[in-house]
Amino acid sequence: MQNENPYIQIEDLHFSYSREEEEGVEVLHGINLAVQRGSFVAVLGHNGSGKSTMAKLLNMILLPQNGKIIIDGKDITDPSMTEDEMYEIRRKVGMVFQNPDNQLVATVVEEDIAFGPENLGVPSAEIRRRVDDAMELLGISHLARHAPHKLSGGQKQRVAIAGIIAMRPECIIFDEATAMLDPQGRREVMTTMEMLNREHGITILHITHNMDEAALADRVVVMDGGHIRTCGTPREVFSQVALLQEIGLDVPQVTELLHELNLHGHAFPTGAITEEECAELIVGAWNS
Repeated sequence: MQNENPYIQIEDLHFSYSREEEEGVEVLHGINLAVQRGSFVAVLGHNGSGKSTMAKLLNMILLPQNGKIIIDGKDITDPSMTEDEMYEIRRKVGMVFQNPDNQLVATVVEEDIAFGPENLGVPSAEIRRRVDDAMELLGISHLARHAPHKLSGGQKQRVAIAGIIAMRPECIIFDEATAMLDPQGRREVMTTMEMLNREHGITILHITHNMDEAALADRVVVMDGGHIRTCGTPREVFSQVALLQEIGLDVPQVTELLHELNLHGHAFPTGAITEEECAELIVGAWNS
């Protein structure tokens, strides 16, 4: 049973980017969403759908004009929030961006990981423990004295994630953090996400265009034009092939195959998201 008090609660959220001498351009139109503590949620949508804007609002990089965002019981849209309370929200909800080079600030890996805790005023001895723990957790202890700019894309992204981990977050938002990586780098980062979620209970929001990555989540949210069009388990969402195609999104290849077979007179369930499940459905139908 889901917790009645979600870790993140978004209610009727609106946001507009202002333009000089023009009315603001609204990019979020009354978003409502609940994210349970310890869940793994994928957010899908094409460019301009509003998913990255929503992520920045959750981390307080941006502030909404209307609506409410509650994180761990705290209304972060309350205008009376103090600067210390804002820092605490940003500690709890970390963000990993698309380009790791934009998030790396030091010339040595371990110094980069220490940057966040230092800015939170964490004592030196505790920073050392956190940096060592984060590097061990991410499997990058051997890179401690390396220069970040000499690392591979996947290694850079793991350094960026370690810097967030060192701040002891409860939730991490990955804003298309695999988009600029090669297949090996993508696998490294996805393995890291799953490990942080399954083994350490960190709530994950993964903003992505990649359907295979989204299939690993507990829940998938689909955004289009500043609205949430549908949400549910990967099976529930990917079975809505016509809707996803209507808003310009791909579907997993196995789901598309079953959808096309059904259009040609077959009667296969469309909830399969792996090749093994697809094969079992087809063999089972032929043998029945």
